[in-house]
Amino acid sequence: MKAVICKKYGPPDVLYLQEIDKPVPQKNEVLIKIHATSVTSSDTIVRGFKVPAILRFPMGLAIGFSKPRFILGMVLSGEIESVGKDVKIFKKGDNVYGINIKKFGAYAEYTCWPETSVMTFKPSNISYEEASAIPYGGCLALSYLRKGNIQNGQKFLVYGASGSVGTSAVQLAKYFGAEITGVCSTANLELVRSLGASKVIDYTKEDFTSNGKLYDLIFNAVPFIHRTINLKYKKSLTADGKYISVTDGSPQIKKDDLIFLKNLIEEEKIKPVIDRCYKLEQMVEAHRYVDTGHKKGNVVISIQN
Repeated sequence: MKAVICKKYGPPDVLYLQEIDKPVPQKNEVLIKIHATSVTSSDTIVRGFKVPAILRFPMGLAIGFSKPRFILGMVLSGEIESVGKDVKIFKKGDNVYGINIKKFGAYAEYTCWPETSVMTFKPSNISYEEASAIPYGGCLALSYLRKGNIQNGQKFLVYGASGSVGTSAVQLAKYFGAEITGVCSTANLELVRSLGASKVIDYTKEDFTSNGKLYDLIFNAVPFIHRTINLKYKKSLTADGKYISVTDGSPQIKKDDLIFLKNLIEEEKIKPVIDRCYKLEQMVEAHRYVDTGHKKGNVVISIQN
């Protein structure tokens, strides 16, 4: 099978396509024919071994690694080709999507994941490519919004509203009934507004911490924000307001949340946001684009097409 290999840390050029053996599932695993994956910020952080960023990023993904991951990619959508003898939930032919922050392995035509992974049946009304754009941003945003105890009617601000986590946070906050202000660059204002933000702020032209507005909940969805900036944001909170950031602590990634997101998609309450779609053979180019820090929503890799 084809897979994108990463044997050393560095720029996108360290990634290369190679033929390797197709994996065989263990008794508690499923073999997944991967149709699509996505290039997340976490993938690029691990590939580049950006230690200072990792120390501030959810899950501390690469701390302690003596070598880079052999095959990166933590998100997938695809079809189950075979199952181990002890697997009970899934069967051959099931369409699934999921996220595995420990095993990785999705930059390939096939992978084996334990049945207990954060994986469930793919939403029926979207494509494999669209499904691969949901688990990372959706699960992280949902985890942090719950940590902030988001409530109906709250004034909610998300900084970095046009990224993978940010676009999910805007849509989920709308579902929970918050009044949303999205902060992003000029080029992304209309996108963020279309996802449910009643107000948008162009950070290149206005500092929201200086406009006198107060918020019940502020969410920083940008992994590379310095701690002093985090402290600055807190002055825009109401007396009982909360500030949460992807740079603080580890999110709780749960299968129940993935199921919750699936239901919202099928009810058309939220939708995937895809900036660009590449082929597996274009993984280096995809990583270069994500490294620019200017992607809108998600960058998807189509594998079986």
